[in-house]
Amino acid sequence: MDGYYAFMLVATAFVLMMTVPALALFYGGMSRSKSVLNMMMMSFVAAAIVGIIYVAIGWSMGFGGDGTFFANPFELFWLDGVETADYVFVMFQMTFAVITAALISGAVEGRMKFAAWVVFIPLWAVIVYFPMAHMVFSCTDDSLICGRIGAQDYAGGTAVHINAGIAALVLVLLLGKRLGFPKEKMRPHNLTLTMLGAGLLWMGWYGFNVGSIVFGGESPEADMAQFFSETGRTFANTTLATMAAILGWLAVERLLHKKATSLGAASGIVAGLVAITPAAGAVDIEGAVAIGLVAGAICAWAVGLKYKLGYDDSLDVVGVHLVGGIVGTVLIGVFSTADGAGGIDGLLYGGGIDSLVDQVLGVLVAIAYVGILTTIIGLAIKYTIGLRISEDDEVEGIDLVAHGESAYDLHTSSFGGGAGKTGVLAAATKSTEGANA
Repeated sequence: MDGYYAFMLVATAFVLMMTVPALALFYGGMSRSKSVLNMMMMSFVAAAIVGIIYVAIGWSMGFGGDGTFFANPFELFWLDGVETADYVFVMFQMTFAVITAALISGAVEGRMKFAAWVVFIPLWAVIVYFPMAHMVFSCTDDSLICGRIGAQDYAGGTAVHINAGIAALVLVLLLGKRLGFPKEKMRPHNLTLTMLGAGLLWMGWYGFNVGSIVFGGESPEADMAQFFSETGRTFANTTLATMAAILGWLAVERLLHKKATSLGAASGIVAGLVAITPAAGAVDIEGAVAIGLVAGAICAWAVGLKYKLGYDDSLDVVGVHLVGGIVGTVLIGVFSTADGAGGIDGLLYGGGIDSLVDQVLGVLVAIAYVGILTTIIGLAIKYTIGLRISEDDEVEGIDLVAHGESAYDLHTSSFGGGAGKTGVLAAATKSTEGANA
């Protein structure tokens, strides 16, 4: 089993990489130039806050014992009673909590107070994510989604993607639209960063999906046989679904807009990865390709809903993560096979409608739970410290307002000394004031 621990260490590092730097680059490139640093900072700060809270009480709430919604937060407080050899599993689950929180940030680009984000993240992690992780990943008899309902979710279609997508939708509704949306074109400022981030997300997702294996054998030999079988399945499914989603996204994009774009390819990568996340261990490769194609096509269409329905999801978190998470989770009920991790045949494999019903119920529970509690958290912040920056600050740019920095020094002077145009003008003004004194 030494090799398995080494494998999990690598998988954990890969999943952490998905947040910093992969998601930060992906979202940063899609942002406007005046908010790119803030966008990236939201990922970094989410990692720092959620990671520490997870070790304190998150692991205990998620995996500490029985409970319909969550386990006792203080049963394993600060990992008390957890063997140090098991810390790798704690860290692995911690990285899931980190990226789920960070995913939300893309929806609120350029207009959410950084202080509000810092307050929102720990509250949301404790009240929303940790219980969702227990209901999905702990899978005790009492846990709601996988225990009582019986919905399959291999690596987080409900707990991660639907969770983040619904939270994102709630926040954008509470915040309101960006100034100028939808009339003003708010294009990504650096698609090179976005495509680099998408590639790193794809790479890191192998840790996310393939590392989510849970042993069920009765001996080390049985465990290792399961390990090789299941990791092979999840690795292949993750790869093929993502490839299919790229093609599905670009086909719809070409049909609707007469162009196949680099942003579409990058978004297709993420849509495929999102959709195969819950199904990675449940379906065969034909099912994985089908799920990828469907998710890529539907998500490419869904990102346009914000213009029709009037909500301002800045970087399409709702269109990709919420919609993709729903597609992947529901289609388990259609494409799962008894040879997969859940041992259940879906509708197309002679299993009847029962699995499909379970998957739909799991989605509905996740939407209701996350939607209600995120709304309460968001309203509490909105009517205390406030959620949104002022209009003047939004025009100036949140990078300068919140962090005192800009991503690009576009006004460097040729006079030397590294002073920008603003610095030169300030120096000239000061010299004039001195002469007139």
